[in-house]
Amino acid sequence: MTIAGRLKITLEMIKIEHTLFALPFAFLGATLAARELPPQPASFWISKLLWITVAMVGARSAAMTFNRIADRKIDAANPRTAARALPAGLLDLRFAAIFAIVSSALFLLAASQLNRLTLILSPIALGSVLLYSYTKRFTFLSHLILGWCLAIAPSGAWIAIQGRLTLVPVLLSISVLLWTAGFDVLYACQDYDFDRQSGLHSIPRRFGITKALWIARGIHALMFASLVVFFLNATLGWLGMVGVITTGALLVYQHSIVKANDLTRLNAAFFTTNAFVSVILFVTMAGDVFLR
Repeated sequence: MTIAGRLKITLEMIKIEHTLFALPFAFLGATLAARELPPQPASFWISKLLWITVAMVGARSAAMTFNRIADRKIDAANPRTAARALPAGLLDLRFAAIFAIVSSALFLLAASQLNRLTLILSPIALGSVLLYSYTKRFTFLSHLILGWCLAIAPSGAWIAIQGRLTLVPVLLSISVLLWTAGFDVLYACQDYDFDRQSGLHSIPRRFGITKALWIARGIHALMFASLVVFFLNATLGWLGMVGVITTGALLVYQHSIVKANDLTRLNAAFFTTNAFVSVILFVTMAGDVFLR
């Protein structure tokens, strides 16, 4: 198989399009951070946004590829994931490893082009997204650790713009952490039986699907509360409030279509609804900034 062919399979394997989940939060963090800076030339903003995007794509590509490598034997044993590229033999391990290394290097390069603090903190971010893959082997709190990995995005982008961290991006990151953890609990419900058989850890495996759904609802209720606190501290206007209210409505909808005895609409809740949440919050809150 050609390099281009293997690259295409790799990008399909890691679902590169799902970078959409986290990228809008990074852009939102950057937009809010920019409000506090004096006027800058267009080249400054183009460079910042370019390298933030490269950092996000590099980090996620490295994380997802490493996850597929670390879980290849688990995926092979799970009927839901057995058709993935590595366990199915569609992609060789060596190419996947090279891709993960190159993606990691791309992330570190991007961090070096943003500012000193971004570069100093980049190993922590990279280590977090890589090591997450092993957490379900020893703790049912892996959902929160995944949340931490995505929560890095808005605070990291804020640091990339300002070179420091303040309360506002931290509050946004807490919202992202809880949002991610909640939907990951939902997603893990479909592997309840396999996790029990394989000795893997998750909230559904520990508490059962019915209780896990309630835990996910509770986590998302906390997410909505933290989003309101973030909104108030970020001093946004009516358009930002529209984003908060719409997010709350989407969370309610997400949980209304997933039942303990019917997980058939889980993919709609996980992929479609969650993609909307990040985009809506970015469009409304960044729009609020630009309209002022």
